[in-house]
Amino acid sequence: MMEIRLTELLPGETGIIAYMEENDRGLSGRLRDLGFTENTPVTCVRTAPLGDPSAYRIRGTMIALRRTDAACLLIRPFGKTGGSL
Repeated sequence: MMEIRLTELLPGETGIIAYMEENDRGLSGRLRDLGFTENTPVTCVRTAPLGDPSAYRIRGTMIALRRTDAACLLIRPFGKTGGSL
């Protein structure tokens, strides 16, 4: 299945985290602490009017991430979620 960056999810779309790229700012450890781990579903809830940041629902919590931070997460998208977010 094709993998895309988390930043490519549109509001209402969900995917499974496949991989996290390491970066030089130590962000990957912080994202893991927040629950962004492999095989975890994540949903894009909304994006700010200018495109940054975006809010994601993961493990029952909504977390806002800047585009540069969300771009290090590769996901396998699987479609729209139902219900209100």
